[in-house]
Amino acid sequence: MKLKKLVGLSSALVVSAMSLVAQEANPAALGKQLEELLRIQRQQAEQIESLKKQIEILKGQPAIPGAKVATPEPKINELEKRVTELSDELKKDRGGKLSVELGFVGEGVFSYASKGSDKTGSSRPGGADFFLRSAELSLEASVDPFAKAYLIANATDDNSGEAALGVEEAALVLHSLPLNTSLRAGRFFGEFGRLSSRHEHDLPFVNRPLALENFVGGESKTDGLEVSYLFPFDHYLNLTLGVGNQFGDAQNVPGKFRNFNELDFWGRLSTTFDFGQSWSLDLGASGLLADKGDNRGGALVQPDDSTLTERRRRLTGLDLTLRYHPPGKDYGFEWGSELLYNSGSFDFDPDATALTGDEFRGAITSRGVYSYGAWKIDRRWSVGFLYDWVQSVSNLKWDNERYSPYFTYRPSEFQMWRLQYSRTVRGSAVSGQQDDHALFLQWTYILGKHSHGFRAR
Repeated sequence: MKLKKLVGLSSALVVSAMSLVAQEANPAALGKQLEELLRIQRQQAEQIESLKKQIEILKGQPAIPGAKVATPEPKINELEKRVTELSDELKKDRGGKLSVELGFVGEGVFSYASKGSDKTGSSRPGGADFFLRSAELSLEASVDPFAKAYLIANATDDNSGEAALGVEEAALVLHSLPLNTSLRAGRFFGEFGRLSSRHEHDLPFVNRPLALENFVGGESKTDGLEVSYLFPFDHYLNLTLGVGNQFGDAQNVPGKFRNFNELDFWGRLSTTFDFGQSWSLDLGASGLLADKGDNRGGALVQPDDSTLTERRRRLTGLDLTLRYHPPGKDYGFEWGSELLYNSGSFDFDPDATALTGDEFRGAITSRGVYSYGAWKIDRRWSVGFLYDWVQSVSNLKWDNERYSPYFTYRPSEFQMWRLQYSRTVRGSAVSGQQDDHALFLQWTYILGKHSHGFRAR
């Protein structure tokens, strides 16, 4: 499906939503009603942004030693109350009409790689390459006072000039359930670690870290259920548990009957610590159990032509994010890291010929890590550096290492440009792949509202 078909489908969805609102109304009346509604919403959104800026200014006011000044807390509370009222007003169902928030994200990547894909194992060609990585349509709405739903459809270039549209997420979120719990059901990106649940254009750098590509399989997409529990403490502590029939790009293939232990189970425990007004630290621990996933897409061929077939994988991760952001200032710093351990159980076949008596089962535990630091110079400019390293899930001598400095420019909150250089060092003695240099220019733009994945909390 070409991009113009995606745009056509987007228009069809908008028209469908409008027809539900209007039902038997004539087009002229509908246009006037829609124009008035959008005008009111724009005014309210502007008021919200203005009030938020006033709150930030008040919170960032320095104390004057010895001066007797009234505390700004009552004023801050008043402004925050008004922000809440306006936000609730924007979410209201006006006169029984369908209120759907529509958004679109476009993303392209220009790159130049020093080696061809046959030398690096990349899914994109070497040399010069233009890549439509994301043409994403999102819709979200309140179902009733107890639930909300969202849809994210995405089209990406398949390396042949086509951009096939697929459903990345389509989920229902039940919030304010008993015992401080909430539930998400459908297709979504499961909560694991720092970045696996983020869409690619939301990453703080151009490419997804190598460890997440190898161990998770890219984004943590699943079809299933996810429950979140917020502990009733003064300190923030959240537990998320999920179950689904896949976790990552490859879906489990159980055959004609799926046993309960052929599902994937995951969880994440996260907390946050604040140190004064400028510093904060986020910590998380995640785990994934796939006892009978068989989800590496078949046998993995080794350099000596032997094969391994995965029968089980267990993945654990520890992550942290340290932030420095003085109140009322445009500059700041963020450091994020994640360490992952992948334990896989494999059926080994040394001669790659079934049932010859040399087959055996064994385990391989591999590791991966990524760490980045980003300094926000001002409201528009930031500079960062990413380091990531990973071992192969099937061969510990086959590892990849990458160094990536990058610059980011944001003319506004709806547009971003990023320039990144990457030097990748591969385990060429084992894999046959070669080291390479690559330069990336990424641009992203947003139309309408942009929010991803109502988390189940």
